[in-house]
Amino acid sequence: MPTTLRSAVPELPYRPPPDHGLRVVHRDAALLVVDKPAGLLAVPGRGEARHDCLASRVRTDYPEARVVHRLDMATSGLLVFARDGESQRRLGQAFAERRVHKGYVAIVAGRIPAAGLIELPLAADWPNRPRQKVDLAGRPALTRYAALDHDPATDRTRVVLFPETGRTHQLRVHLAAIGHPILGDALYGADEIVSGNGRLLLHAEWLSFVHPYSGETIALDSPPPF
Repeated sequence: MPTTLRSAVPELPYRPPPDHGLRVVHRDAALLVVDKPAGLLAVPGRGEARHDCLASRVRTDYPEARVVHRLDMATSGLLVFARDGESQRRLGQAFAERRVHKGYVAIVAGRIPAAGLIELPLAADWPNRPRQKVDLAGRPALTRYAALDHDPATDRTRVVLFPETGRTHQLRVHLAAIGHPILGDALYGADEIVSGNGRLLLHAEWLSFVHPYSGETIALDSPPPF
């Protein structure tokens, strides 16, 4: 049966992980791809306490770096930065037109079917921000997935996820909606799913896109830390 979502979760103090230096996966004159740790904002949040983020850490070493896309604070993995305005424009357009191929890995509760498609429209859950919710009047959202292995001892499944749209919290909401929330999800998992996990078990594992200037296909991966 689908897991009942938690009631509104109060905002917790922001405790970013220590800065041990950037893990740069790819670098050239036009762009950078950096591996973001879990628990670090991609861009600054509201208030001085939330200024520490991946973008500000990247700009310490690469002051010209420009944000192209984002990951949830709780999600780790590959994030692209442009190094000039034209690269930012071209890469941003590629993301908007779904010409960037993305793959995630997650560990979810229960035994999920071998493969499937989740096509549920999403909208902001305004009374319970920052939550999103399934809403038939919302924006279209589509996620493909495939199970990798199931651990019967813990009743957990490792899955790969391929979002074909880029809605806020899309993977987290979609998996919770079909009864398989991602482990460690404090927004969309029931108490028994959240407890005992130090982080959200969701990682942006690979990216593939066309270089904004050379036209070469760039394919990158980052092994999940769980």
